[in-house]
Amino acid sequence: MTIRLYDTSARQIRDFTPLTPGCVSIYLCGATVQAAPHIGHIRSGLNFDIMRRWFAYRGYDVTFVRNVTDIDDKIIAKGRDQDRTWWSIGYENERAFNAGYDALGCLPPTYEPRATGHVPEMIEMMRGLIERGHAYEADGSVYFDVRSFPGYLQLSNQDLDDLRQPDEGVSGKRDPRDFAMWKATKPGEPDWETPWGRGRPGWHLECSAMAHKYLGSAFDVHGGGLDLIFPHHENEIAQAKAFGDEFARYWVHNAWVTMSGEKMSKSLGNSVLVSEMVKNWRPIVLRYYLGTPHYRSMIEYSEESLREAEAAFGRIEGFVQRATEKAGRTVPPAAEVPPAFAEAMDDDLGVPHALAIIHTTVRQGNSALGADDKDEAIARLAEVRAMLGVLGLDPLDPRWAEGSGGDEELHGVVDTLVRLVLQQREAARERKDWGTADAIRDQLTQSGLSIEDSPDGPRWTIANR
Repeated sequence: MTIRLYDTSARQIRDFTPLTPGCVSIYLCGATVQAAPHIGHIRSGLNFDIMRRWFAYRGYDVTFVRNVTDIDDKIIAKGRDQDRTWWSIGYENERAFNAGYDALGCLPPTYEPRATGHVPEMIEMMRGLIERGHAYEADGSVYFDVRSFPGYLQLSNQDLDDLRQPDEGVSGKRDPRDFAMWKATKPGEPDWETPWGRGRPGWHLECSAMAHKYLGSAFDVHGGGLDLIFPHHENEIAQAKAFGDEFARYWVHNAWVTMSGEKMSKSLGNSVLVSEMVKNWRPIVLRYYLGTPHYRSMIEYSEESLREAEAAFGRIEGFVQRATEKAGRTVPPAAEVPPAFAEAMDDDLGVPHALAIIHTTVRQGNSALGADDKDEAIARLAEVRAMLGVLGLDPLDPRWAEGSGGDEELHGVVDTLVRLVLQQREAARERKDWGTADAIRDQLTQSGLSIEDSPDGPRWTIANR
């Protein structure tokens, strides 16, 4: 089946046809690094990580570009408020974003360009647009003339006569609807030399120039959050196409994480930082929580929904652990995912339906374990691992396997100690000292462990909340 994606520009799901057979090029608007990431920021990275993984599973060679906006009004303002250099604010938060992506299992991008490293490409694009009559200089700033580009606002489906551009803190526009590509220097702000005077780049110009440099004049998919459709993506399209690029052929946008019905945002004071979340929740559970709803569906954040996600993933993980123990070895993922799973993923990355296939397979596997059908349990385990791998959720993947190095040694020590206690419990049960056996189990439960009695003996896991 052909992969199909919802294209915002077409307002419908379209069959995906790559520019180059066997290859996929993706540009994702990444972090604006004025602050540490909240889970709404990381959701976008997760959604496109799953897209990338699915394209790779389907045999495509994927080039994935995720930029860093490291110069911006908010970054400059934050540096001024904290009496710090703007670049130290940006670098600190860029590292925080990368730590968040890594913690939740996102694959590193093919390229991760910073805006400040691509000023020459921006100057080249502005020069070309001025020469073609699509841009003009005024008071040291450079503006895009929106009336010069007939296709302007087709992505966001707005009427130019009703348009109000966001305040950019600049002056000299011929038309208030024009937008700044380059902002003239101001005292105390970073600046670069251009043919039109010193200044700094506008947000929209950065992505148009970087996409052109790394993916050429045309590429397959441009991604980002719904909030970027206007003005950012609309203005990117105008610049790139007026410059002569075909630009993106599919526009894919992920929905938000909301709190009390509002978009999660630092400015609204309703954000939940990734760095705090991973202290209280296992990163693989956070990935399950943020990555398994459909990318075009809003996620309303709550502790209760997180606990539900933890319990649901726990059922999957529990089967993987039990079936692996039954097999007596690590069972590799199946070479192919089940057809129903593939069909769901091909249909606009239908992760919720694909997840239902996983849970059905887990139930079949648990039934096989209950019937002591080892071969059937192993077959279902291989399928589950293959499907989880596509979603970046395989608990036996080295990224998620319980620790490495010192953590693995610590787990071994804990396992030895717990098994000693469990042996004491078994001895108490054999002499029918049920009070002592129950007391031992209660003490282990209070310590945060879950004890399960199975035909092969007791086993322990970290208890769900």
